[in-house]
Amino acid sequence: MKNTTFFASAAALTLLLIPAACGGPAEDPSAKIARLKADRARLDTEIAALEKQLDPAQLTNQRMKTVGLQQLQPTSFKHFIDLQGKIEAENNVPVTTRMPGVLTRVLVKNGDQVRKGQLLAQVDDQVMQRSLAEMELQLQTATDLFSRQKSLWDQKIGTEVQYIQAKNAVEGLEKGIATMKEQMNQTRIYAPIAGTVDMVMLKVGQAISPGFPLCNIVNLGELKVVGQVPEAYAARVRTGDQVNVFFPDTKKEVATRVSYVSKSINELNRTFTVECKLPQGADYRANMIAVLKIMDYQNPKALVVPINVIQVSESGEFILVAEQNGDGQATVRRKAIRQATTYNGFAEIASGLSGGDWIISSGYQEVNDGDVVRIASN
Repeated sequence: MKNTTFFASAAALTLLLIPAACGGPAEDPSAKIARLKADRARLDTEIAALEKQLDPAQLTNQRMKTVGLQQLQPTSFKHFIDLQGKIEAENNVPVTTRMPGVLTRVLVKNGDQVRKGQLLAQVDDQVMQRSLAEMELQLQTATDLFSRQKSLWDQKIGTEVQYIQAKNAVEGLEKGIATMKEQMNQTRIYAPIAGTVDMVMLKVGQAISPGFPLCNIVNLGELKVVGQVPEAYAARVRTGDQVNVFFPDTKKEVATRVSYVSKSINELNRTFTVECKLPQGADYRANMIAVLKIMDYQNPKALVVPINVIQVSESGEFILVAEQNGDGQATVRRKAIRQATTYNGFAEIASGLSGGDWIISSGYQEVNDGDVVRIASN
């Protein structure tokens, strides 16, 4: 019985060992660390033995960092003020009436080209027409009476008062008719300027009154871009400054100049208005969005570097430059710098660098002052 029990236990142990051989429980962390350290020590020993077989100059060259260089030369640098604006027409006039009433005719539609003084619509004037007809009849009667009274007066018949009364009656009616005709003319709505009819808002049968527009007339012959500039740039923007205007909708850019600078600051948003005239002939639309780039500074002989090569330490900003040693090698030198201004990812250097310096444009994150580096081939 004892032997049988022993062999059964041995078989069970064998079954337990089979999974361990296939994968088994995870290795103890302490044991794994010890094993890895032993492997590292063995690799370090092998590396050191192989390095002894190499030439010292070759070993140093292998350990060098590779950097890219860019020679600094004076170049043109421009700074722009970027802001959003929109196109406005110099002549964009709302058309309204001088006499309130109901529209009996509307003679234009959106997109029509009209000339200055062209009749656009008519307000109901029937009551005025009847009044005018009555006054014209009265004038005929008064004129006939005056003619007779004048004939009698020429013959020294009748009194001067009768003559004057007849004359005044005719003149009064004539003035009344002229006034009535002028009022009737105010029921007609004419185009104040030549241009394109836009946004017709009313139809026949609707009421209109002074101040309420029938439509707009836009003349695209004179267009301008209007933008709002932050108050901080008030001393830097002047009439005549160069402006590049970009239109996101059409992906086009035009060059122009500032034609107007407001003399007052908006109290609500602390900005001032600038205007730039646009050349004729392009496919512009009123209220189209535009991006204005107003050039407020330029230096034709500036030292310019990418902003990303400028590093900062406790002592201030610096740039790593390379003093070339020959044979494709250079020594890294740290130069403290001071920026003048920045724009679009580039910085103008006010001091610290000179023309001809070789700045480290790539790989500068991995080297330090005094390191010997390999110069990347172009």
